[in-house]
Amino acid sequence: MRRNLPAGLAVGVLAATLLAAPAAAASPDVVLSEIYGGGGNTGAAYQNDFVELYNRSTASVSLTGWSIQYASASGSTWSVTTLSGSIPAGGYYLVKLASGGAAGAALPTADATGTTNLSATSGKVALRTTTTKLTCSTGCAFAAGNRDFVGYGSSASDAEGTRAPGGSNTSSVARSNPAVDSDNNATDFAAGTPTPANSAGGGGGGGTCPTGTRIRDIQGAGHLAALTGTRTTRGIVTAKSTAGFWLQDPCPDTSDATSEGLYVSTSGAPTVNVGDDVSVTGSVSEVRPGNATNNLTVTTMTYSSKSTLGTGKALPAATVVGTGGRVPPGAVIEDDATGNAETSGTFDPVNDGLDFWESLEGMRVQIASAAVVGPTNKYGEFPVVPGGSGVRSARGGIVTQAGDFNPERVMVGDTLAAAPAVTVGDTFGAALTGVLSYDFGNYFLLPSSFPAVVSGGLTAETTSAAGAGQLAVATFNVENLDPTDPQSKFDALAVQIVTNLSSPDLVALEEVQDNNGATDNGVVACDQTMSKLIAAISAKGGPAYAYRQINPTNDADGGEPGGNIRQVFLFRTDRGLSFTDRPGGTATAATTVTNLGGVPQLSYSPGRLQPADAAFNASRKPLAGEFRWNNRPLFVIANHFNSKGGDQPLMGRYQPPTASSETQRHQQATIVNSFVDSIRAVDPNAAIVVLGDINDYDFSQTADLLVGSGELVDLPRTLPVAERYTYVYEGNSQVLDHILLSSWLATQPYVYDVVHVNSEFPTQVSDHEPQVVRLTF
Repeated sequence: MRRNLPAGLAVGVLAATLLAAPAAAASPDVVLSEIYGGGGNTGAAYQNDFVELYNRSTASVSLTGWSIQYASASGSTWSVTTLSGSIPAGGYYLVKLASGGAAGAALPTADATGTTNLSATSGKVALRTTTTKLTCSTGCAFAAGNRDFVGYGSSASDAEGTRAPGGSNTSSVARSNPAVDSDNNATDFAAGTPTPANSAGGGGGGGTCPTGTRIRDIQGAGHLAALTGTRTTRGIVTAKSTAGFWLQDPCPDTSDATSEGLYVSTSGAPTVNVGDDVSVTGSVSEVRPGNATNNLTVTTMTYSSKSTLGTGKALPAATVVGTGGRVPPGAVIEDDATGNAETSGTFDPVNDGLDFWESLEGMRVQIASAAVVGPTNKYGEFPVVPGGSGVRSARGGIVTQAGDFNPERVMVGDTLAAAPAVTVGDTFGAALTGVLSYDFGNYFLLPSSFPAVVSGGLTAETTSAAGAGQLAVATFNVENLDPTDPQSKFDALAVQIVTNLSSPDLVALEEVQDNNGATDNGVVACDQTMSKLIAAISAKGGPAYAYRQINPTNDADGGEPGGNIRQVFLFRTDRGLSFTDRPGGTATAATTVTNLGGVPQLSYSPGRLQPADAAFNASRKPLAGEFRWNNRPLFVIANHFNSKGGDQPLMGRYQPPTASSETQRHQQATIVNSFVDSIRAVDPNAAIVVLGDINDYDFSQTADLLVGSGELVDLPRTLPVAERYTYVYEGNSQVLDHILLSSWLATQPYVYDVVHVNSEFPTQVSDHEPQVVRLTF
């Protein structure tokens, strides 16, 4: 005997009953894909109720002897509609049922017909492999003989997991992705516009799976489209920009190698809405963004026409990248291409990062536990990695290593929504999801909206001041500093030098420009630039600094045209450091090492190293200076080696990428090493510091050539791997700036510190980090 219960308790017992439903395996093939119970009623979309099935397997399935069964929301009396025939792989099967009136359009030709009246708002539907009637009100969802089961609406007494939402006269209850069956109705189903489809491909398709040319057939398993020219395909509009939209098949196959997404280019603003189910015709080709030869292509359909088959559809589930989803390769970008990755090698998304991201081109992608590994740049872009990726710094970045340039990284762009200003170490309060595209030598995730940023709390570092008997020597690329820069830049640099670097005794500055910056009028002097910086340091409570440098030949040293960047020695003399001036050094005169009674000295101080050598064509010449500390000579060589400009991108078309700029850096490193040898030939125990923006990694051949056979010790190499970075580029925390000590000086006590104040933050006074070594000798 069933007892009456208070309403609240009854609901609670019912919820508990649903939650306690026994687990069962998901259907291996045919599933309920759409249920509509408003047929013929006022405002109805269709004249008849219907149930739509989808075959998620790769083989045709016979339905002979199967049935569709329906019971009211709380009922235990089931009506049966017998099925026959078969349902093709990836195809639909339409069951036409009763009508509540004359309103609505006619259904596509049905594959089976019954007389059952479905409730539009709440009920229970079972797909069974038998015609034997169910007799239960609850506990039916996983009964023997069931292939699938849906309880929809708030009053349904049974369901797989939690009930699906209810429908109405104008909306059906449809599986968001017919190819997915999680055995949880609430997760699998959403209410939306009815789109019935039959086994012949007629109608809108409850899950909008096309039966013609699929997007994956167009994309193929590779970097280039398998099908080009005029094509017609179908999918859900997942995002749109001012010049096109992205289309995705909501019914993916089991292959990760073929993308289910496609970009459709329109001549103007696209006339579609996100959630539209559309059939699109256009010409498919490969488009190289910006026509930049180093870029990979994007498979693109140039729009001709479309048919809108439905609106308000649930978007295809985003592919999760990272833990719980597809895990990108951890080190290899591309290991089997021989030049053009689009036409050589093996397409291997499991092992090659380039191929991994390509296999997701145009699709909705969600980065699992997305972590920011580079700040928002001036273009509104920032890089992220899935949580748990690579060697992470204590500050949240991901560190570059030999053979590992972190293919897990993906750039996040602002094409579809304004990007927030983020800092390394930040995360997000919700999933970071967008469509995947490619541009500027990188794969880009393009969210249509951004979740709230969760700050990682990163702050600028401060190093200790030099103690008694210690000499603090620093290097700092001040990024094209000239008097036309705002006073705020000079003030910010002054704060970093005085506060964050604790007013070092000597700072080798790189990228100091002439007195009028990028104006190219023959001016090469930088006295106004330096006076403005020194005054700013004094105003921030710093010591009185002096400087030495050599004016370059106009437009001969590379960098910003007209800027005439150079290295400068900025030093203080109140703690015992002095500069040994030996005049005669010019832009074109080479300083040499002379032997004065067993003591090395520079012929010119300051002086340039081999300025006429072809190794320094259109590049900065090393600046050498002789100092004295504790009554002993100290030789300092400030460098700014050839830039990486012109190198092929890590995630570009050509693999492995060619770093053509290395050749000149190798030559430059060899010259500097030889100069160090010439000092040590006079005094093997000479105190020598080589420092500056070397523009190459700690594990590079450039660094090897500088170190030589042990003449110098590269201090970044002495740090733990997770701390080896002075620069963040496209999410790679990497070493570009170095301090090296002569072998004898490296045996003396020292403390080395990279001071992180710039490259991890969206607001930065320079793109480089300064670093300092506190020497005792």
